[in-house]
Amino acid sequence: MTCRCLPHTDLPHTSRLFADLVYHFDRVRKFYHYSPFASESFAAAAAEVRLDPQHRAALVDGLAEENRNAGAAALANLDRLADPRTLVVATGQQVGLYTGPIFTIYKALSAARLASQLDGRSMAAVPVFWLATEDHDLDEVNHVWVFGAENRPVRLQAAASPGPNQPVGSVRLEDNVAGSLEAALGEFGFGHEVAELAVRAYSNGATFAAGFKQLLIRLLERYGVLLIDPQSPVMRRLAAPVVAQAIRSAPELTAAILARGKELEGSGYHVQVHMEERTSLFFLMENGRRTALRRSGDTYHAANGTTYSTAALLERLERRPEDFSPNALLRPVVQDYLLPTMAYIGGPAELAYLAQAEVLYQRLLGRMPVAVPRAGFTILDAHAEKLLKRYGLEIRDVLYGPEHLEQRIAGALLPRRMQQTFQSAHGQIESALAAVERDLLSFDPTLAAALGKSRQKIQYQCSKIQSKTARESLRRAERGQRDAAYLSHLILPEKTLQERLYSVLPFLARHGLGLLEQIHEAIRFDCPDHQVLVV
Repeated sequence: MTCRCLPHTDLPHTSRLFADLVYHFDRVRKFYHYSPFASESFAAAAAEVRLDPQHRAALVDGLAEENRNAGAAALANLDRLADPRTLVVATGQQVGLYTGPIFTIYKALSAARLASQLDGRSMAAVPVFWLATEDHDLDEVNHVWVFGAENRPVRLQAAASPGPNQPVGSVRLEDNVAGSLEAALGEFGFGHEVAELAVRAYSNGATFAAGFKQLLIRLLERYGVLLIDPQSPVMRRLAAPVVAQAIRSAPELTAAILARGKELEGSGYHVQVHMEERTSLFFLMENGRRTALRRSGDTYHAANGTTYSTAALLERLERRPEDFSPNALLRPVVQDYLLPTMAYIGGPAELAYLAQAEVLYQRLLGRMPVAVPRAGFTILDAHAEKLLKRYGLEIRDVLYGPEHLEQRIAGALLPRRMQQTFQSAHGQIESALAAVERDLLSFDPTLAAALGKSRQKIQYQCSKIQSKTARESLRRAERGQRDAAYLSHLILPEKTLQERLYSVLPFLARHGLGLLEQIHEAIRFDCPDHQVLVV
């Protein structure tokens, strides 16, 4: 296994906010309390955590029920969490089909790795994974992308029949596309083993939450990652005080969020969550549906015409805390109210949420965890690495898109003599034009200026015929086309970063379950970059 770093700024669609958090923390300090790469940040964040002993005891009891089958390492971490000195490294993800994109696994392993490193620095910490079971957009999570031996992307979509706005965690699978999954992964040496493991977790009739949970347990058992479902009755009851505080302080909190949005935009950053004066910080659960509310003063309006006063909502929260579901900005605050969180592992989008949610942290918790970017990888097999070397390519060449990659490979496939001829021609033409320009400057400067414009056109036409020749060379070289496709499908499938599209399953099918430990060992918090992992 070898690993090399690739700056996030070389990756497509990296936001300025995320790039500055990683590389220029001084620019975003007012939006985040602590630098994610300063060792003193974690001790400072830990010192701010205060958790009532009764709250901690109830939390541990609730987690014990949820993690009773999670394995010995998780149970040992649960015992550690009962100690008032133990803190949490938290992360989480929507409960998608077959755990969704592989970055889900990167998040969990990042949390486990950071918790272990903090332990080594005498700060007791355990990893906790938040199962985002409440989101109701099934189309985001009802499919998975895998690939076979030639790395061609395959989209598999499960069948399910949710009710309107039903939280995805409670939606049941009607067809887990087991046959298609087995067919795709069966091309690899570990394919049948991995497909069987996945299908057993996501059996037909299981909910998305149950399948996600079981597969995550099986894959991460040795790392002791504790799982938390915010929809469990214990967690809803424990979260009720901070939700009540958010309801009472709604006008102030909304004003603070709107002001923060303007502040972010004024600093040249984007706002991740759109907020308006009437946007509520939570949803109501009605007959299994997640219902949006609009606030007007002390009154909340549902889409069906029902209205609720602030007092009525507070009374309902007391009776039925399970009816209240936080929105994207309040959710991390609820998480870190429930947990003694020292650090939060997130991707670029989640960390952008925190830049807005910081005003809620200040007013509702009086503290905020260290916001740490998850590890990110592009995984290459030995053949892909060999192809990069054969054609003199860098990962960047693939990230520029299939057309650029094909042109680079085509150029490498040109006969060496022809390459030298083109290079010589470029040099001779440039030398000849430079000589003409010198003579024209003394004869008539206006003609020299005209030549300057013509020179660009002449060189462009020469480059154009060279590119056409290269493309013709590629057309004639079927191997080159196959090689370009192999690299593109693996590294930038569907013009998307590998980690944002493919599931972990095809990688495990190709390399075996031991890949998880290789990823875990490759996570480096002293390297803020994306990493290229050659297995």
